[in-house]
Amino acid sequence: MLKKIEGNRKEAIKSSFTKQTIYIAIKELSSEGYSVLSLCKLAGISRASYYKWLNRKETTRDKENKIITHEIIKVYEEVQGIYGYRRITMNINKNLNSKYNHKQIYRLMKVLNLKSVIRKKRKNYVKSTPQITAENILNRDFSAATPNEKWLTDVTEFKLTNGTKAYLSAIIDLYDNSIISYVLGHSNNNKLVFDTLDIAIANNPNAKPIFHSDRGFQYTSKNFKAKLDKISATQSMSRVGRCIDNGPIEGFWGIIKSEMYYLSKFNNFEELKLAIDRYIEFYNKKRFQKRLKGLSPIEYREQTLVA
Repeated sequence: MLKKIEGNRKEAIKSSFTKQTIYIAIKELSSEGYSVLSLCKLAGISRASYYKWLNRKETTRDKENKIITHEIIKVYEEVQGIYGYRRITMNINKNLNSKYNHKQIYRLMKVLNLKSVIRKKRKNYVKSTPQITAENILNRDFSAATPNEKWLTDVTEFKLTNGTKAYLSAIIDLYDNSIISYVLGHSNNNKLVFDTLDIAIANNPNAKPIFHSDRGFQYTSKNFKAKLDKISATQSMSRVGRCIDNGPIEGFWGIIKSEMYYLSKFNNFEELKLAIDRYIEFYNKKRFQKRLKGLSPIEYREQTLVA
């Protein structure tokens, strides 16, 4: 990842930016050991003009950009390039206790040629024959005023390099988008989904949520409905072929795959499980969200509990 970042910043010199931004990029790269002569040749400018710019009196804006640029690179490298300029901006504003505009961060990231990882599309659902169905009670109202008011769930598939597959079942709380329960298994079966619900209930024993899912065979079974009835939960289901009805959990699958799974090769179940454990810990506790006032899901939840 570090080599990729260095390469990106080197490529930025070739881009058609203003001389000011080229000078900034050369300064950043030269501080990391790159030859000023080579960088100037690559950018098509003379060393004399670069040193004239370098030795000028540093303005307040120059000092500010230097601090911001350092923080951009620090955050980008910490998260292995998974953040775009908007999320980088949230992190910088929190780390520096500032209110920088995302457009300013975007311009500086463009100078450094730092971009977020491109997200891949997930495959469509496999149809199933339901035993029990429910209306779409949620009706795409993805807001929640209190914790444990609305839970969404789903299962997604991961392929391993050894030819096997793993399946991740998770439950997300719409109040703060936190993952309140998840289980990784070798098979997409009833036990996987039932265990996920059991963990969520154990961690939130007083919860009586609207529980929304697609019409997968696990969620339409009589045994699963009995579990929901036992805690007085209201069952809700997406319409056939309408994955947008379960949008937030679908969104989380896209996030975890683009920010973790697609960045590495996983040779076996144990490697994948460790990576998922680490990522969900990061997602819940450190990944800031604009909808949550720039806080992570757990920070947002804890703030509510204290209030």
